[in-house]
Amino acid sequence: MPATVLRNRTYRRLFCAQVVALVGTGLATVALGLLAYDLAGADAGAVLGTALAIKMTAYVAIAPLVGAFADRLPRRALLVGTDLLRAGVAAALPFVDQVWQVYVLVFALQSASAVFTPAFQALIPDVLPEERDYTRALSLARLAYDLESLFSPALAAALLSVVSYHRLFTGTLFGFLASAALVASTALPRTVPQRGRGYAKVTAGARLFRTVPELRALLALNLAVAAASALVTVDSVVYVRDFLGLPASVVPLVLGAYGAGSMAVALALPRVLERTGDRPVMLRGALLLGVVFAATGAITAARSGSWRLPALLAAWCAFGAACSMVLTPAGRLVRRAASEGQRTAAFAAQFSLSHSCWLLTYPLAGWVGATAGLGAAVAVLGAVACCAAVAAVRLWPATVRAAEVEHEHVGLAADHPHVSGAAAVPGGWRHRHRHLRDGLHPAT
Repeated sequence: MPATVLRNRTYRRLFCAQVVALVGTGLATVALGLLAYDLAGADAGAVLGTALAIKMTAYVAIAPLVGAFADRLPRRALLVGTDLLRAGVAAALPFVDQVWQVYVLVFALQSASAVFTPAFQALIPDVLPEERDYTRALSLARLAYDLESLFSPALAAALLSVVSYHRLFTGTLFGFLASAALVASTALPRTVPQRGRGYAKVTAGARLFRTVPELRALLALNLAVAAASALVTVDSVVYVRDFLGLPASVVPLVLGAYGAGSMAVALALPRVLERTGDRPVMLRGALLLGVVFAATGAITAARSGSWRLPALLAAWCAFGAACSMVLTPAGRLVRRAASEGQRTAAFAAQFSLSHSCWLLTYPLAGWVGATAGLGAAVAVLGAVACCAAVAAVRLWPATVRAAEVEHEHVGLAADHPHVSGAAAVPGGWRHRHRHLRDGLHPAT
């Protein structure tokens, strides 16, 4: 079971920090929508749309810089500092009275998140060097994100029955402070310095994605997932209110179906990945998205029928399952492709490039759906997902593992993460993996 990895004390504290920060972020999302309505009234949608664009822009622009400077700072100081910055923004949000102030604070908040998240993701493989444990951690992380999307709105609704929405920002503040306290009280592995300087360090992660076949495929897979999640996130309310003519209370049920599919797959994947590996699972998940888009198109074409809601719930559940098949193992690809010194840059590149895909598909889902209808949105996003899935199949050859090289390391300690699982030989360790260009593997 994925939860067995929580026996590791360091990871348990970090996971708890992740969970409380996610809950705080979820409360802020609800409160921000209510704040936008107070400030802009009927134009609140435009304010939130702009805030979402600012969020994605911060993610895309700031994350690559993480790889350039993160190795210069102690990990604990970096993570705690960004948590405190996010807490400061949460404390300031209840006092804003102008729309432009919302934009400035959202940019500051999401810029801090763009620093925190890749650094946090790069830390976990060092805490859990065994691939089986790391896979279980990825499964737990996926479950945490899905549960937050279900739990936070319910918690916000309960709190709003007794307090004003401004108090929700207090929950966000405490969430980030609790995360900072948990990280500050945990001993973390040291950062391995990354070679290079300046522009070379900023682009190191992107160059890794360009040169490694699995990571090139991952970029295409990110686009396929972004197309599906954009339809679910942006157009679910339109399906419920306009297409089905149902009350707004049904929207959480529809979104919950997506989360249920994602969580079910995340729970099952650790054992599946041990038997099949990453490539079959991730590519099948991406190809399944095309099938679900076709089914969604058929549902959308129907003008009436009580069967449409159950069918939509099933389609959203299948979308969640397929997206989880792609997203949950993604960290394993990045971990294998990057050396210790490259991990932060590689995870920062994954963070930035994946959000670049969402920056494309979110507006696409909104604009096409608003101007040409839901059917056109399904067709366009489905075409994007199918093309991306086919590209991933072509970019990720089944023979990638044939390039693995057997070799020995001399002088590494037995607890060094890189030789975890390696066979002991006189004077060192022997194992095999795809050739890496770093200090442990000189160019041949």
